[in-house]
Amino acid sequence: MAEGAILGYLQNNDEIANSEKFAADFGFSHDEIVNAIRSLHGFRFIDAQDIRRERWVLTEEGKTYAAGGSPEFQLFSAVPLEGIAREELQKKLDPAVYKIGCQQAIKNKWVEMAKTHVSRKVQHADDKVKDLLLRIQNGEAVNQEDIDALKRRKLIIQQVWKGNSVRKGPKYAPERKRAATDLTRENLQRGDWKELEFKEYNFSAKGQPVEGGHLHPLLKVRRQVQTIFLNMGFEEMPTNNYVESSFWNFDALFQPQQHPARDSHDTFFLKVPSSTKMLPEDYVERVKEIHESGGYQSRGYGYDWKREEANKNLLRTHTTAVSSRMLYALAQKPFTPKKYYSIDRVFRNEAVDRTHLAEFHQIEGLICDRGLTLGDLIGVLHDFFSRLGMSKLRFKPAYNPYTEPSMEIFSYHEGFKKWVEVGNSGMFRPEMLLPMGLPEDVRVIAWGLSLERPTMILYGIDNIRDLFGPKVDLSLIKRNPLCRLGL
Repeated sequence: MAEGAILGYLQNNDEIANSEKFAADFGFSHDEIVNAIRSLHGFRFIDAQDIRRERWVLTEEGKTYAAGGSPEFQLFSAVPLEGIAREELQKKLDPAVYKIGCQQAIKNKWVEMAKTHVSRKVQHADDKVKDLLLRIQNGEAVNQEDIDALKRRKLIIQQVWKGNSVRKGPKYAPERKRAATDLTRENLQRGDWKELEFKEYNFSAKGQPVEGGHLHPLLKVRRQVQTIFLNMGFEEMPTNNYVESSFWNFDALFQPQQHPARDSHDTFFLKVPSSTKMLPEDYVERVKEIHESGGYQSRGYGYDWKREEANKNLLRTHTTAVSSRMLYALAQKPFTPKKYYSIDRVFRNEAVDRTHLAEFHQIEGLICDRGLTLGDLIGVLHDFFSRLGMSKLRFKPAYNPYTEPSMEIFSYHEGFKKWVEVGNSGMFRPEMLLPMGLPEDVRVIAWGLSLERPTMILYGIDNIRDLFGPKVDLSLIKRNPLCRLGL
């Protein structure tokens, strides 16, 4: 409506001299006309020039004095020719008028204020303040000295009026046709796309600012641990397969098929594909033999080993499944000592609480060489964990199906002031290594720990769900500090 009024008026007139007067003449609010002018000016339908006008207007206090007189004149008028007691005068006036009137009347030398009596010093006084306020209210000129005096008393404030004068622009038209921003299916069906005017694409417009990515605390700690392994001469194992067969996850590690960890309450088994058909048959037979009847001075487990159980697919419960594959591949070649490590996700069917998740990250390291002993394992663990900043270590005997001897690793936590378990370790059993085809004098030492626990300790997080999973606060990812291990 406002745009049409402006364009229609300019069709027969050269200029709109004052946007405020135009708004009043055509029944629009001034804000509505100004918004329309800005829009039309942006599309060059009109050329608009800013008009700025400053004027002084009365404050609410100033309006009161313009109507009833200034406080000093009201006080002077209330003092009779013979004078008046101060208490009586105070009763006749409003407290604010009395307070301000006393100050200004004494300043003007209109009255004399004794301790108990007030008397006039002049017989007649002019209310100059009221006269000035009325002149300003009527739009009359007032000299700067009087303006400054009224401004100091906060009786007037400056009001800035902004408006526009308007002329036709280079793209003027009596009616503004809205430019289309998209070519739609309906435009094509109706055929009106031929008459459409499309909005020009602004290649200089700035888009939404793109915020850079942020590293998760787990990634920072992972990188630091990875650097430690690389500095110690380890090479990374491929851990890109989350789905593993029960054979590589359990059987190849000399873990019996009736072990509680292989129950569905502890392991995620796949429905599709439910089983694998890609296993090395000769090795499978050797693993079956060692489980059922033993060998290499072992009695085995003495049960009927089932191939269909070994074929079951699952989400790997530990990255040691990858270690078994790597050691088997190593055994198929002339033996060469190796140092392997891995850091990746594993999955266990556990109840989720503040310290457990159904998926987490496992750090694993292993060394394969001739004649290794438990002393070598302890020495490597001291070297590895000291680089993590854990120099005080203790070891406790433990049981694992695929390591013997086995040790739980404890470190003294300076913050908690107690020993806390930080990992597990051991030497792989001959029942695991020899069926692979590794030489009899080859030993493998290995250890593992979670990535989440040291990260929680480093960053002061006491609930694992605040570190990993759908409930993580994104602000934590954006503001988490650098990771520095071993400092």
